[in-house]
Amino acid sequence: MAKKKSNAREFLWLQCKETGDLNYRTSVNTKGGMPEGLKDGLMKYSPRLRKHTEHKVKRK
Repeated sequence: MAKKKSNAREFLWLQCKETGDLNYRTSVNTKGGMPEGLKDGLMKYSPRLRKHTEHKVKRK
């Protein structure tokens, strides 16, 4: 019998700091903790503002 894999990944949403929109969803590996790049925030494109803005991690 095959062993069942444990769910080591978690889905996170990236929320725009200026508009509050949840624009992106990403998955991260939860075994090693949160990556340093996600803790600080990411520069991602905001369709409402039509420019790159900082996005923070939001857990749902």
